[in-house]
Amino acid sequence: MGKTTGTYSYRNIWRVAYPILISLVMEQMIGLTDTAFLGRVGEVELGASAIAIVYYMVLFMIGFGFSLGAQIIIGRRNGEGNFRETGRLFWNGLYFVLGLSGIIILLSELLSPSLMKLMVSSKAIYEAALSYVRWRLPGMVFAFATTMFRAFYVGTTQTKTLTFNSVVMVLSNVIFNYILIFGKLGLPALGITGAAIGSSLAELVSLIFFVIYTRTSCDRKKYGLDKAARFEVSCVSSMMPVCSWTMIQHTVSITTWFIFFMYIEHLGERALAISNITRSISGLMWVVLSAFSATCSTLVSNMIGEGHTEKVMSLVKRVLKLSYGILCIMIALVCIFPEAIARIYTDIPDLIRDSVPAIIVMTSAYLLNVGGQIFFQAVSGTGSTKTAFKLEMIALAFYLIYCTIIIGMMKTDVAICWTAEHVYGGILMLCSWIYLRSGRWKNRQI
Repeated sequence: MGKTTGTYSYRNIWRVAYPILISLVMEQMIGLTDTAFLGRVGEVELGASAIAIVYYMVLFMIGFGFSLGAQIIIGRRNGEGNFRETGRLFWNGLYFVLGLSGIIILLSELLSPSLMKLMVSSKAIYEAALSYVRWRLPGMVFAFATTMFRAFYVGTTQTKTLTFNSVVMVLSNVIFNYILIFGKLGLPALGITGAAIGSSLAELVSLIFFVIYTRTSCDRKKYGLDKAARFEVSCVSSMMPVCSWTMIQHTVSITTWFIFFMYIEHLGERALAISNITRSISGLMWVVLSAFSATCSTLVSNMIGEGHTEKVMSLVKRVLKLSYGILCIMIALVCIFPEAIARIYTDIPDLIRDSVPAIIVMTSAYLLNVGGQIFFQAVSGTGSTKTAFKLEMIALAFYLIYCTIIIGMMKTDVAICWTAEHVYGGILMLCSWIYLRSGRWKNRQI
């Protein structure tokens, strides 16, 4: 990777970050496609997709959280030069998430109708959201398997493959969704159900790509991928001290996001539609931040594995500067052209106009979220995932209290509701920075 005395230059950081960035942008295009297409089907479908997508993400984050923990461990072993162990971790992690996906799908099919009925007040929103969830969940098998491939390639800093994979995935999603949502090529127009089926098929295409790429372009012998390892309970158990906390942390985190949308849903279908547009625009900015935070986490893990603990804070500062540089440009563009950007998601004039205040408020929150996420992922990269969990729980507690007061009790304007993002980002940044400065992570073994 061109490291010098354990230091990652801005160029080296960017070499790892930009393929992750492009892949995440492409993956975000899936949500953008769903929202843009459904925004032209109807306001109910647009609002229901917000509930359904976040509900799906709550379940998805269980497996994704495990893969992030696996990524940290793979990064540490890669930094130590123990390459074949990275393959053993990959295989056992893959077996685990595949079994986990089956359990989640079964439980969701049994419980989702009752849960959704309790949480959603609008019958039209309930029926549309439940239809999406039922057809989207089978794709979780493919999605969970894909997360382990991503964990392996990010953990070993071979991030270029993520770019190719994501391009294939998003193109598949656009094609499938266009055909199934609007009823092309002689097929019936399935609306929100078509969006779910299209996204599930795109996940399958993504998995097939990773399998073919790994077989043809990866040094499988070096990394222990030349033949499938047997499932070892002891291996999975050894991963759990790190992975269990990332699983819980990401699941709880996205659950609070779901609660936010449940509060918004009770403000009315228009407020929910506005928040879905705002969420989608936020997603474009979030993927940029996620790319740099994922890079920060894996490079911190690799750097500690190489024995350069004293260089970690310097690395974090470099990643932080790059992140703010790019995000500030995006913040400026969104604030200057909010209506033009909102028009991507819907062609309803008054909905576009009403969305502008919420979009501006959400955008300004990234001035705090950048620092919060970079510092937080640096904590995770040290292997201190239990501490990271505690830090996020503090931030989420303040977030939920604020949401309960501002949205649940006061029922304020939807734009003011989005100030909850400032509370979350600010608290997370402060707590994570204090922990990193304390140095208590320096002797952490994983």
